[in-house]
Amino acid sequence: MDYLRILSGKETPLPIYTAIVAALENPRAFPDLLEPIYREAMQLDDETLDRFRFSLMRLQLYADIHRNEDLEQAMQIKYVAQVLEKVVYGSLVMEPAEPSAD
Repeated sequence: MDYLRILSGKETPLPIYTAIVAALENPRAFPDLLEPIYREAMQLDDETLDRFRFSLMRLQLYADIHRNEDLEQAMQIKYVAQVLEKVVYGSLVMEPAEPSAD
């Protein structure tokens, strides 16, 4: 799977994507890659951080769209993207809606 293309969309790939691709290709390595990815993200300027967030959203959308093809892989992709978004940004843009208490 071309994770780099998903992360990049139509933009030039960011250097931080290399570690994310490594985490997506080997989810067992993700715990060791989390802190270095976070530290690299904290060095990004505001515009690049915005691009980075959209790359994480693209991963989540891709996982949702393709979940019926390979559920386990889709869950791993979404997990990596959501953990990174929560760690770097403190919340998810595409947070699942909570059921109303009506």
